[in-house]
Amino acid sequence: MKTALITGATSGIGMATAKRISKDFRLVICGRRQQRLDELKDELSKTTEVHTLNFDVRDKKAVFEQINSLSEDFRKIDVLINNAGNAHGLAPFQDADLEDLEQMMDGNSKGLIYVTKAVLPLMIPQKSGHIVNISSTAGKDVYPNGTTYCASKWAVEALSRGMRLDLLPLGIKVTNVAPGMVETEFSLVRFKGDEQKSENAYLGYTPLTAEDIAETIYFALMQPDHVQLADITVLPKAQASVTSILKETKN
Repeated sequence: MKTALITGATSGIGMATAKRISKDFRLVICGRRQQRLDELKDELSKTTEVHTLNFDVRDKKAVFEQINSLSEDFRKIDVLINNAGNAHGLAPFQDADLEDLEQMMDGNSKGLIYVTKAVLPLMIPQKSGHIVNISSTAGKDVYPNGTTYCASKWAVEALSRGMRLDLLPLGIKVTNVAPGMVETEFSLVRFKGDEQKSENAYLGYTPLTAEDIAETIYFALMQPDHVQLADITVLPKAQASVTSILKETKN
């Protein structure tokens, strides 16, 4: 059975993906919250072998130490799903908190680089593999008050395209998945725990669920070896672009 390593597995898309692919892969689930990792391991161990790694993708030292600590049983990584990321604040660039901007660039862009660089030496020797990077429609367009978040996801888009070129001779596929509006903990983090603002972000339409994106990732992974799904954009029916969302109005 092949082995998949998933970052940000303690909630949202990462957790849903771990559950969706657990019948077909052994799992290395990674995240910052050890209790949630343990709970997910207990659940999925009924289906497959599961190993947990506790680290923040922004911590370069921890990323390499944790991934390099994998036992021989889990060191042959066939699939890497770079899901971990964050959004902090929603404000004009000139007013945005600098620490918020740094966290987004560090988590969404640099964190993806750290994890991929740590995993590739475990993937390259087999001359095969599949990397799935979770981008966003914000990586394809920009919107007011989201300048740096968009920049961090544009970086993911460029990294996906560049990796696909560089890793071509090594037999490693790269898939970029760009979700539109997905109802997860994303907005709760962005609005710093304000539940009302988080809920308002999804009022008046039906957003995607984490399971929708997990299903998309699974579909990409299950393609024949000669098929590479390069770039997948997934939108809810009510969304036409990063800023165009049809919401029901109350009479």
